[in-house]
Amino acid sequence: MTLPYFLRKDGSVGPLAFAHRGFSLDGMENSMAAFKAAVELGTVHLETDVHTTSDGVLLVFHDSSLDRVTDAAGRIAELTADQVSAARIGGVEPVPTFDELVAALPDARLNLDVKDWNSVGSMAAAIERHAIHRRVLVTSFSDRRRRAVLARLSQRVASSAGSTLTALFVLLGPVLPAPLARRLLADVDVFQVPVRYGRLPVVTSGFVRRAHRLGLQVHVWTINEAAEMERLLDLGVDGIVSDRLDLLKEVLVRRGDWV
Repeated sequence: MTLPYFLRKDGSVGPLAFAHRGFSLDGMENSMAAFKAAVELGTVHLETDVHTTSDGVLLVFHDSSLDRVTDAAGRIAELTADQVSAARIGGVEPVPTFDELVAALPDARLNLDVKDWNSVGSMAAAIERHAIHRRVLVTSFSDRRRRAVLARLSQRVASSAGSTLTALFVLLGPVLPAPLARRLLADVDVFQVPVRYGRLPVVTSGFVRRAHRLGLQVHVWTINEAAEMERLLDLGVDGIVSDRLDLLKEVLVRRGDWV
């Protein structure tokens, strides 16, 4: 059975378009403007990361510090929400809180990467508070951190494999018995992976086939060239994460897969 999270905007099953940190051609990643622009282009799937301030407010932001993309500085975990609220992404846009994003875009489906242990409790609490279990996918490079979030939730949510489980599947997948693989991946619904790790190919026809046999989806990040999008869709991947949602939309429209 397909979880509601993996359905497209019209309720159909097909390739998913993920807006990586929203959509902006002006470096306004993870701003409310970028998330709204992605929704206006027609997707409902937004990829983002979360961090938590020193006073427990969950923020939608990729970096552990404000330094790279805002006009302020400092580690988010060491700043209060009020202090962060003065920062501006690209000197223009405030850093959104999780609550603000959920309220502003009530139909969006959120791909949430929990970046640190400080955010495990706050992210689980936010999902519970808003009762958005059907609208979120919990992910992390750390399977321990991901599972710590899942353990705090009252309902099942979609979730993707962390680095350890993904590496096991990439390296041992061809010889791993399906029943054992399914047990190892019991709380996993999808692999969200790059095309390769260094020189090691990850997204191959065999990888996609093995994942699908286990009932798991394959989403690939971060793909910003139309030709590569086409190649991956031809391989049968179930979703593409991109900074260039505009290009991804063009590709999916040509293929009759944009809804």
